[in-house]
Amino acid sequence: MRVLAVVAMAGVLLGQAVAKDNKKEKVEKPRDSYTAMPLDSGFGPMDLTPPQMEPDEIIRQFTAKESEFRQALNHYTYRRTVRVQTISEDNKVDGEYYEVDDVMFDAQGKRMEKVVFAPQNTLERISMSPADFQDIQQRLPFVLTKEDIGQYDVTYLGRQKVDDVPCYVFQVGPKVMEKGKRYLQGKIWVDQEDLQIVITSAKNVPDDMRKGHEDLSPPFTTYREQVDGQYWFPTYTKAEGILHFTGGSGYMSEDVHIRQTVKYTDYKQYGTTSTILYNGTEVEEDGKTPKDAPKKPK
Repeated sequence: MRVLAVVAMAGVLLGQAVAKDNKKEKVEKPRDSYTAMPLDSGFGPMDLTPPQMEPDEIIRQFTAKESEFRQALNHYTYRRTVRVQTISEDNKVDGEYYEVDDVMFDAQGKRMEKVVFAPQNTLERISMSPADFQDIQQRLPFVLTKEDIGQYDVTYLGRQKVDDVPCYVFQVGPKVMEKGKRYLQGKIWVDQEDLQIVITSAKNVPDDMRKGHEDLSPPFTTYREQVDGQYWFPTYTKAEGILHFTGGSGYMSEDVHIRQTVKYTDYKQYGTTSTILYNGTEVEEDGKTPKDAPKKPK
């Protein structure tokens, strides 16, 4: 999110003061761009005893499952509901961005998004940036595949139950951050039975912290559910934190409490039809077809 500029004499005076201070520039330690909120309830105590399976093998198996999941997700349509709010000091909503989109396919089978509902944007203290929309579309439903694992350091932390689901917990962070790219830094919870990511609690990094160009995002937690009997799909993301904007040209420093939710619903498999064959001949589904007649995709 970017803070909206307020054109006022105070901003001009602030700019002059910053210019003077630059002559006495000091080396400062990197500042925090946000203050995180605590995790939701439901996270049990951490079991630090070594797992029966080697952590490297757990990583190998779940990243392979994640690669399968990414391919499967490319064949599903779903509805995405996004709500971004700014929260006042007395904990009231004082601005909101809201949009409902259907993520679907066009006649040529190309992925597209169709806006279903989008009331007027009432955000006044921040504005949505291109990076925010990219986070919503690509990074909040985080997938860590075998193709991407080489970009990350993944460290085993322990075992933990989340709402009675036994999970392996890993710390994840980029090995190197290349210019112009964003990465995930935080924790993932991997279901011990299915070896798939079921929860991601992390932050998209890096933020743009240049004065006058600040583009900050809050930490988020994405939950998945098993909606097709095989893969765990993202169903809910909650992002919340206090973003710390410093003063720049035309605006003063400000802490902005952000609350964001994304819901993913109505998953439906796209373009799956079948033909029933018996001894190589197509037959009707009239109840008289032999039970062992194979099904073959068209």
